[in-house]
Amino acid sequence: MLTILHLSDVHFGPPYVPAVGEALLRAAAELRPDLVVASGDFTQRAKPEQYAAARAFLDRLPAVPRVVTPGNHDVPLYRVFERVFQPYRNYRAYIAPELDYVLRLEQAVVVSLNSTAPLRAVVNGRIDPWQLEFCARAFADAPPGLPRILVTHHHFAPAPDYEGGQVMPHAQRALRRFQQLHVDLIMGGHLHRAYIGNSLDVYPGERQRRGIIIVQSGTSTSQRGRARERQQNSFNLVRIGADRVRVTHYLYFAELGGFAPVSRHCFPRPGHQWLADAHGEPGAGSAQAPPPDRAAKTGPGA
Repeated sequence: MLTILHLSDVHFGPPYVPAVGEALLRAAAELRPDLVVASGDFTQRAKPEQYAAARAFLDRLPAVPRVVTPGNHDVPLYRVFERVFQPYRNYRAYIAPELDYVLRLEQAVVVSLNSTAPLRAVVNGRIDPWQLEFCARAFADAPPGLPRILVTHHHFAPAPDYEGGQVMPHAQRALRRFQQLHVDLIMGGHLHRAYIGNSLDVYPGERQRRGIIIVQSGTSTSQRGRARERQQNSFNLVRIGADRVRVTHYLYFAELGGFAPVSRHCFPRPGHQWLADAHGEPGAGSAQAPPPDRAAKTGPGA
């Protein structure tokens, strides 16, 4: 079992809410993740003092492997010279030197892709063809059955409310490529409210039986929540087992002074077309389960 703490859009600077940040740190310690994913927008305006505060916050999270990626707020917007010639200077100095990289764990392979485009698509982001090939090379030697996870800041699928949040250019093309690469899970932020679902929710297609699990985090520590999470804060806890992926969505409640789970989502992993119950039997009303060898060969990636 791999347990991932997924936070995003902490927005250090004026929007950051210290009490919520402290509550998130307490929750992180209690949940004891194996991996922390922080999917961008560490700062509000990419200033050194905001980055320093974000770095201090990250250093207080559990001492486990970490995957980070820049968001559009992590490159200068109004400092045009810097945005053109040194857009990632402060990000590299305070958060991470790499922008596109691979983390290989015993329990998963995680690829982080930089979706920011300081000169072309400041708000909506972009994934270039060379990044798709980078992803393909990263997953090429992944052992069969090992979870394949992708982390970006910007989203490939719109939230169900369709309130703003235009997807990246060529998002559907990228998702098709990720499906060919048998990506299990895409994690991101940017929307400032959570969305947990499947790529088939918005991009259905023939002979696509499972799609890709989409896990978007809301803003974890800022005042910039939108739509159903307006003025709210959230994060996700993802647990990946041999046969299923469980995602628990947490919201902050002022009356509790902390975060609490508000929904849980469960998806079968590749090779498993349905969710078995606690005893390994198919769900109520289903046909008899196929023999184990047949069940193991079903689904993409078999």
